[in-house]
Amino acid sequence: MNSYDLIVIGSGPAGRRAAVQAAKLGKSVLVIEKGRRVGGVSVHTGTIPSKTLRETALNLTGWRERGFYGRSYRVKQNISAADLQRRMLITLDHEVDVLEHQFARNRVSEMHGTATFIDANTLEVTRNDGEVLRVRGTSVLLAVGTRPYRPAHIPFDGEAIIDSDEILEIKEVPRSLAVIGAGVIGIEYATIFSTLDTQVTVIESRETMLEFIDKEIVEDFTYQLRDRNMKLIFGQAIENVSRDESGKCRIVLKNGRIVVTEMVLFAAGRVGATDTLSLSAAGLEADNRGRIKVDPETFQSDVANIYAAGDVVGFPSLASTSMEQGRIAARHAVGAPANEPPQYFPYGIYAVPEISTCGLTEEEVIQRGIPYECGVAHFRETSRGHIMGLESGLLKMVFSLKTRRLLGVHIVGEGATELVHIGQAVLNLKGTVEYFVENTFNYPTLAEAYKIAGLDAWNRMGELQKVQKA
Repeated sequence: MNSYDLIVIGSGPAGRRAAVQAAKLGKSVLVIEKGRRVGGVSVHTGTIPSKTLRETALNLTGWRERGFYGRSYRVKQNISAADLQRRMLITLDHEVDVLEHQFARNRVSEMHGTATFIDANTLEVTRNDGEVLRVRGTSVLLAVGTRPYRPAHIPFDGEAIIDSDEILEIKEVPRSLAVIGAGVIGIEYATIFSTLDTQVTVIESRETMLEFIDKEIVEDFTYQLRDRNMKLIFGQAIENVSRDESGKCRIVLKNGRIVVTEMVLFAAGRVGATDTLSLSAAGLEADNRGRIKVDPETFQSDVANIYAAGDVVGFPSLASTSMEQGRIAARHAVGAPANEPPQYFPYGIYAVPEISTCGLTEEEVIQRGIPYECGVAHFRETSRGHIMGLESGLLKMVFSLKTRRLLGVHIVGEGATELVHIGQAVLNLKGTVEYFVENTFNYPTLAEAYKIAGLDAWNRMGELQKVQKA
C-alpha cells in the first residue's frame, strides 16, 4: 500500500491548489480524480465553460455594440449550439493542459478513479480501468465539489428538461427557455440565453433573487432584465413539470399559472458529491445537501486528520475562494503555518450584465447600527462608458461616517468583476473616502466611476457635517 503525506480527493480549484501547495512544502501528494481528465466541475461543467459560453454569446451576438448599432446588430445571424461549444472545447483543453503541467512540474501524483474510505487514513480506489487498490494518507483533503440537485418530481430527460451540467451539451439553441431557480447559476444562464434572443422566463419560489447582494444593485439588475423582455416570476413554487406530445414543456405553478416553453433548465441548488465516499467509515457525516462541516479558519472536519474545502463546505462556493480554502487547508493538514482566510473577498456573478461585490451591503451596515453614507456613479457618467455605448451600469460604495472608511463596494454592469478589485484593495487596506477623491484614475476608463462615486459620498458627508455643526 502506497502512503502519502496528503491525499486530495478531487482536482477542482480547491483540490489543485491544495495539492500544489503541499507539494511545494516538500510533501508527498496524491490527487484522486474520478473524472477522465483533471480539473473537476470548475473546468468541465462549471466556472470555465459557463464563462466561456457567456463570452462567446456576447461576441457572436454583438451584444456590446448594440448601444450604437441597435438591437438588430449581430456579428453572426444564425448562431448554433455548435458555434457556442466550439470555443468552449478549445478553452477546456487549454485549462486541462495547464493543470496537468502544473501537477507534473510539482511532482504531484495522480490517480483516476472513485475513492471510498476504509478508515480515516485509508482509501480504496476503484480505478477507471477496473483495478482496485488501497492508499494511505497521513492527512486527507476532501475537495469533491458538488453536482446539480435533481429532485424526484422533475422529469429530467437530458433533452428538453435539463440541469446545469446538461445545458452545455444541448443540440440546438432554444427559442424559449424557462429557468427554475434564480440563484447565481440560474441567473447566469438565463441572462446568457437572453442575449441569444431566446425568450427567457425565470421562476423563483422566493420573493426576490440574489438576497446576499446589496438591494439597490439587485433592483437595478432586475430593471435591466425586465427592460429586455425577460419574464421574472417570484414567490411562486412549482406544482408540476411535464412534456407534451409535441415536445413542448409545461410548467404548472402553485397559483395555477402555466408556462409553456421549448426547454426547462432546473437550477435550484446543488448537492455535495459525497455519497460515494463512505464517510461513516472515517467517522464523518454530511448534512442533507451532502456538505461537510468544517472549522471556518482551518477547514478541519470533526475528524482531526480530514479536511474539506471548496463547494463541498458550502457558501460562498466560488472558484476563487475555493482556491484559497484549499491552500490554507493544505498548510494546516501538513503542519505548516497558515494565514486566516481573508475577511473580505470579491463575489462575482457572471450574468449579463455582471455583478460583483465586496464587503458589507447597505442592509448589513444598517443592521449593525453603523452611521453611514453612500456614493453612487452611473457608467453613463464616465467618458469611457459613453464611448462604449453603455446605457446602464452602476457603482455604489458605502462609507462609515465616523471613520470615513470604505465598508463595501457593489457594482452591476460591464466589467464589474474586474473593477471590484480596486474597491477590494482599499477595503482590506482600511482606506477612506479621501483615497477616491484625492487620487488620479486613468481617463477615459470605467474605473473613473470610483472617483465619481467617491466625490458623491464626500460631498454628502460634508453637507451632513455642516448640518450637524449648525
